[in-house]
Amino acid sequence: MSTRRASVAAGLVIAGVLLLIVAFTTWYTVDESEQAIVITFGKADTPVTESGMHFKLPWPIQKVEKLSKETFSLQFGYKQDPDGTLVAYDKETKMITGDEYIVLADLVVQWKITDPEKYLFNSQNPQEILHDATSASIRSIIGSSTIDAALTDGKAEIEAKTRDLLTSLMTNYDIGISIQGVKLQDVELPNADVRAAFTAVTDARETRSTKINEAQRYKNQRENEAKGEKDAIISRAIGQKTARIEQARGDVALFNDLHAEYEKSKTITRQRLIIETMEQVLPKAKIYIMNDDGETLKYLPLQQMESQTPPPVEQKTEGGGN
Repeated sequence: MSTRRASVAAGLVIAGVLLLIVAFTTWYTVDESEQAIVITFGKADTPVTESGMHFKLPWPIQKVEKLSKETFSLQFGYKQDPDGTLVAYDKETKMITGDEYIVLADLVVQWKITDPEKYLFNSQNPQEILHDATSASIRSIIGSSTIDAALTDGKAEIEAKTRDLLTSLMTNYDIGISIQGVKLQDVELPNADVRAAFTAVTDARETRSTKINEAQRYKNQRENEAKGEKDAIISRAIGQKTARIEQARGDVALFNDLHAEYEKSKTITRQRLIIETMEQVLPKAKIYIMNDDGETLKYLPLQQMESQTPPPVEQKTEGGGN
């Protein structure tokens, strides 16, 4: 009797345990920042991305793996401790440029899990694969770049090429990871003296560029001034040309008028021209009247007479008064 009771009690205990397992493994909750995938006897079902409570078959038939939907950061070449201290790994970041210089390069890769099934089943350690792919990508791009580009104005291009190459590798590996961005944190030379020398060279190059720009501005200014002077000279020349042409036309018209008068009365016109010419040549000369024998007579003051000529006397009309 006691054995039977013990068996019944054991059966009840087992049933209770099974009921607890069913109760606690049938329902699961997905947070808004999570995505879940239900695994049935080792086979993954469709990912669950809606937040809230969901039903599944009890363990061990089905189990749930939850993965974050947020963006992760892979720090390559350094690590930040919980207290905020940065620890650098020079051995990891040391690489050779295309012109055979050694540089230290570290970066941050932003990535997300976009396919939970592939992330869980296509690789044993997807984050390690991502780290190795990041190392291969940045070393490949730095290896095809010059030291000047890596240390100065070529960082943006290096970032873009590294992101494209890393994205291509993740697509080929097919491990459910997508690259959101690559940020090149720093690229520097491994030795302080070399860094100082390179900085001096960079400063000299910038000074040279500044001088070239100033010379180009001065050249452009002088060219504009010369162009303005040239335009002014051409404008003055065109004005003088027009004035000379108009003056010549006026002289031709005057000559034609004189020639017409000369044809009408040659002697008088000739004498008038001689007198006008003499007035222009000798404006203060006095006029003398000469005999044909060459003896000088008392001159007749024609100029004074012209200036002292009395006004004409008004004549009265017949029948106009007494």
